[in-house]
Amino acid sequence: MWTDVLDLNDFYSSTLGQMTVRLLRARLRDVWPNVRGETVLGLGYATPFLRPFREEAERTLAFMPAQQGVTRWPREGRNLVALVDENDLPLPDRSVDRVLLVHAIECTEQVRPMLREIWRVMADGGRLVTVAPTRAGLWSQVDRSPFYQGHPYSAGQLAGLLRANMFAPLRQSRALYMPPTNSRLMLRMAPAVERFGQRWLGRFAGVSVIEAGKQLYAGIAERHSTPELAVVRPKLRIASSRDTQAARTRNAEDGEAPAS
Repeated sequence: MWTDVLDLNDFYSSTLGQMTVRLLRARLRDVWPNVRGETVLGLGYATPFLRPFREEAERTLAFMPAQQGVTRWPREGRNLVALVDENDLPLPDRSVDRVLLVHAIECTEQVRPMLREIWRVMADGGRLVTVAPTRAGLWSQVDRSPFYQGHPYSAGQLAGLLRANMFAPLRQSRALYMPPTNSRLMLRMAPAVERFGQRWLGRFAGVSVIEAGKQLYAGIAERHSTPELAVVRPKLRIASSRDTQAARTRNAEDGEAPAS
C-alpha cells in the first residue's frame, strides 16, 4: 500500500523528518561517495535524499508512482519529478547509472515487475540502492513513521528478493536506530544513538540499506575432448562500468543517441 505523497511531505517537513533525512543521507553517501558524471534516478519518494547527488551527478531524475501521488521537486529551478507507472518507466534501456528506491519496494503490490523494469533501464555497470523497513525495527511498527505502511523485510529477505530478480547484493548496511519520536532530547541524541546502534544494535535498525549490481548472463564454453561436443552454458556475472561504456560505444556505432 502506497503512502500518500501529502503525508510524506508533512513528515519530512517536520523536525523528526529532517533528522531522518540527515541520518539516511549520511548512510547513502557512505554507499555512493561519488556519482560524478552519472545519471541518478530516485523511485518512490526519494527526493529528500537526492539533493547531494543532484549537485554532483550529470543528470538527476525523480519518479513518483501514480498511486502515491506527485509533488514538485526541487522548489527552485525546473521540475525534475514525473508521475509514472512503476512497472512501465518512461526511459530507454540501459539509460540510468544509479537507482535509489525509497518508500517503494515495501509499498508496491507488484514488486517483481517493478524490479524487472528497473533492471531494464539500469546501465550494465549500474548500481541499485534499496532502502526498506526492517521487521525488528520500531520504524515499521509505529504509525507516525513513514515506513509504517507496506511490507517490512528482514535483511535476508530483501537480499533474496533482489537475487531472484537478477540483482547481486554487494553491500549491506542499516540505519535509523533512534525511535521515531518527537522528543527533543532524543532528537538531540540521534547522531550519538546512530553511532551506538551501528556498533551494537545490529538488526534493530529501522531500515536496511542494500546496494546491488545488475546481473548479466555470459556464455561459458565447457571443454570436451571432442570439439563438436563443446557446450555453452549460461553463467551469471555482475556487470561492471566497462559494460556500460561498451554498451554506449555500440549505441554510437549503431547511430543511436547515447544515454545521458
